[in-house]
This record gives sequence, C-alpha cells and structure tokens, in this order.
Amino acid sequence: MNEAPTHEITISRTFDAPPELVYRAFVDPDQLCEWYGPAGFYVPCETVQIDARAGGFQRFVMTNVEDPSSRYQVDVTLSEVVENELLAGHQEVERIGGAGPASRTSLRLEFLGEANGKTRLELRQGPYPEEVGQDARKRWESSFTSLDSLLRRSL
Repeated sequence: MNEAPTHEITISRTFDAPPELVYRAFVDPDQLCEWYGPAGFYVPCETVQIDARAGGFQRFVMTNVEDPSSRYQVDVTLSEVVENELLAGHQEVERIGGAGPASRTSLRLEFLGEANGKTRLELRQGPYPEEVGQDARKRWESSFTSLDSLLRRSL
C-alpha cells in the first residue's frame, strides 16, 4: 500500500560558525562535495554544478561508497536565494539507471545568525510519506555531522 506523501521534516541545527561560512558550504561546489551525503555515500566533486541565484540550481551525483554503480542524481531548482540567509526551491532525486521515478520535494534552508558567531540552520523539506521522511531526516543529520567537521577546519 502506498502512503500519500503528507509529512514534512523540519530540522534545526546550530553550527559553530557564522552564517556566511555555513551558507558558503551549500553554494561552493568544492565545499559541498566535501560534506554532502549521509554515511556510506559521497559526492564526486566533478559532478557538482551550482548557480546560486533565484532561477538557479544545484546539481550533483550522490554515490554509494560500497557500490559505486548505485548513484543518485540530485537536482535542486532554486526559487528564492538571499545570500548568507536563505536557499529555497524544490529538489528532485533520481536513481541513475532509471530504477524508479524521481522524487520531488520542496526544500527551504534558512541561515540564522546566533550569538557568539554561531548559525542556526532551519531546514524544511517535504512532502514525504512519514517513513521516508524519517529516513530523510537521518540522512540530513548524518550529512550535518560531516558539515560540522568541514566548518571546524574552515575556522
């Protein structure tokens, strides 16, 4: 039985870095490939293309470490961009090789300055069937652990 996609995930995460650095990690291809992808996946740097403006995009391939033939094309179309503050649009993820239809979700990332040079990132994404949303939350949280490491090295 297919569950209708009605569940939106929200994640609030504080990083020990200013908004400019956290935002840059999302819009600089060389940085995105350093941290994006949950445990067991990576993003080859040569697959990353980013045009960070309204009407722009993020495109890259997420690759399974143990089975490099298991790859997912990720396409984000940006509808709203405010430098160092906001990235919003929709994301489509398609398994390379056509093993099923692409999933499409809205995506909103807000970069909020906090005291002591920290950033609170507010992420909203969906809709998902609830179980898929729980998996998406785990994947983001795993990626954010890698982002924490990159940001520590950047300071």
